[in-house]
Amino acid sequence: MLQIRSLHPLFAGQVTGVDLRRPLPEADLAAVRDAFERLSVLVFPAQDLDDAAQVAFSRLLGPLEATRGGAPGAGSPTIVLSNIGPDGPIVPPTDKQVLNNRANRHWHHDSSFKPVPARASLLHAREVPSAGGDTEFASTRAAWAALPPGLRRAARGRVALHDFGWSRSRVAPELVSEQERADWPPVRQAVVPDGPHGPALYLGAHARSIEGMEEGEGRALIERLMEHATRPRLVYAHRWRPHDLVLWDNRAVLHRATPFASTTERRHMVRTTVAGEGPTLAA
Repeated sequence: MLQIRSLHPLFAGQVTGVDLRRPLPEADLAAVRDAFERLSVLVFPAQDLDDAAQVAFSRLLGPLEATRGGAPGAGSPTIVLSNIGPDGPIVPPTDKQVLNNRANRHWHHDSSFKPVPARASLLHAREVPSAGGDTEFASTRAAWAALPPGLRRAARGRVALHDFGWSRSRVAPELVSEQERADWPPVRQAVVPDGPHGPALYLGAHARSIEGMEEGEGRALIERLMEHATRPRLVYAHRWRPHDLVLWDNRAVLHRATPFASTTERRHMVRTTVAGEGPTLAA
C-alpha cells in the first residue's frame, strides 16, 4: 500500500509501498502527482530501475527533455552524472564529466538556461560513495513566503539573464565549448514566476545578471536572494542509498550535490528530466 511520510517541516516526502518497475494503479499515480505538487521533493527508496523503467515512470509525469549536446547521453531522455569512465575505472579530476559534476555543486535549477525550463527532474542512484555525494534541496516557494518585505519589493517583477556559458566557465574556462555557447545563448527568466501553487524564487547558478540593474547591483541582489533561499531551515539534505529515486519540482526548489572523494570513490547517477510547459515570462 502506498504511503507518504514527511521528511522536512516545510516540504519533501518519502513514498513507499510502490514498485516503479511496474505500472502504477491510477489511484497511486494520482497520489504521487498530488504529493509532488504539494511537497516539491519525493524520495522513492529501494527502486532497482534500469534506464527503460526510469524513462517509463518519468513519462507518466509528462514529456521528457532530450539531453543536451556535449553531455553523456546526448539526444536521449537520460543524462549520466558519473565519475566512472566508459571502460570502468574512475576518470581523472581533469575529465570533463568530473568538471561538470563540480558545476553541479552550485545551487541551481535544471535547464534554467533554456527558453522553456524543466518542470521536474528524476535522479536515480546506481552507485554511491561511502560518504558525501549527497544532494541538498532548498524550497524556493518557502523562501518566497519567508522573504522580508523589502527583498520582496526588490525581487518582484525582475527579470534575470540565465547564461549557461557564463556559469560553466566560472567552474573551469575549458568546460564550455564555443558550440555549446552558440547552442545555449542567454535567456530571460522571471525572478519570481507565479506557479500553480503561488510564487517562488527562480535564480541559481545560471542567473548571471538582472535586467535594468547595474552589474554589481544586480549581482548583489541575486546573492542576497540566494543566501536567503538556501538558509539551513529551508534545506532538505538527501543521503543517497543504492537504488533511491528522487523526484523534484524544478519550479519550486534549488538543488546541489555535495563533495565526495571523487578520485577514489565511485558515484554513478542517471537523471531524466520532465519538460516544462511554458516560459517563466509572458510573451
